[in-house]
Amino acid sequence: MPGYHRLLETGELDRRAEALMALAAACRLCPWRCGVNRLKGEKGRCGAGSSVRVAKALAHFGEEPAITGTGGSGAVFFAHCNLKCCFCQNWQISHEGLGTDMTVEQLAAHLCGLQQQGCHNINLVSAAHFMPWIVQALILAAARGLTLPVVYNSNGYEDAAMLALLDGIVDIYLPDAKYGDDGCAEKYSAARSYQEINFAALDEMFRQAGYLELDGAGIASKGLVVRHLVLPADRAGTETVLKRLRRQFGRFLSVSLMGQYRPCYHAADFPELRPLTPPKEYAAMVALFEDLGFENGWTQQHDALDGSFVPDFRKKDAWS
Repeated sequence: MPGYHRLLETGELDRRAEALMALAAACRLCPWRCGVNRLKGEKGRCGAGSSVRVAKALAHFGEEPAITGTGGSGAVFFAHCNLKCCFCQNWQISHEGLGTDMTVEQLAAHLCGLQQQGCHNINLVSAAHFMPWIVQALILAAARGLTLPVVYNSNGYEDAAMLALLDGIVDIYLPDAKYGDDGCAEKYSAARSYQEINFAALDEMFRQAGYLELDGAGIASKGLVVRHLVLPADRAGTETVLKRLRRQFGRFLSVSLMGQYRPCYHAADFPELRPLTPPKEYAAMVALFEDLGFENGWTQQHDALDGSFVPDFRKKDAWS
């Protein structure tokens, strides 16, 4: 049984929802700590107000094998984002806010519907700015029989104090470690102090969830998986990221090393980000990953990658 059921039984889940809502009243849900009153519809840096905006809620088959499984991950793609990545493949929802506003009741119904479809988990994609309302929806859904583990799918730019309130609610953390260079983080994602904030968040996630645990069918039930996307010309500082992950979390950390970069959105504004990541550059990072002795994780077959994973959220089937 996922952790949120235990919290529900003791009343702690309701208390967590109240604490998260208090953060939204003078918004401190992410590292920007804008201080706006989200409960009154005021919008901070992320662009979100008082309504939960959802772009898609569906069985998603594009995650790591332990998350996707055979039945898919029950992904809820939320609109808006606290980063402004110039190469974001989900720019329609993260930058432009494409989606439908939902009540807590409607969101709870979607969560239960994903379980009925046979999904392995509830996958909250870019959810930090809506967590007060999401936890309220979890309370309703759990009372109606939702028993799927919760995946927190994040850009990694998170407030550790907010994450502490998710202890026992989230079963599986799936964050990015995007940059090993703060200059590139600011240039390409408009993020300040990315490494410090990112690794403080990863520490809190690891404290809560630990190393990845799989059930008998090889599906994730608990733990931390860190993603890193290799950018062309080493603009992500991949070597720095991998070495710090190895040093800080050890060889058993599950790492997803991705080579699927595509110059989406406004990446063309930066000449160095216009090409795909060259196969030799990605292969060198895979070799480093192996040399560092990571025991768990995933790499990609670079020559088999195409643009099919880049979604168009205006379509009914965003990945068609």
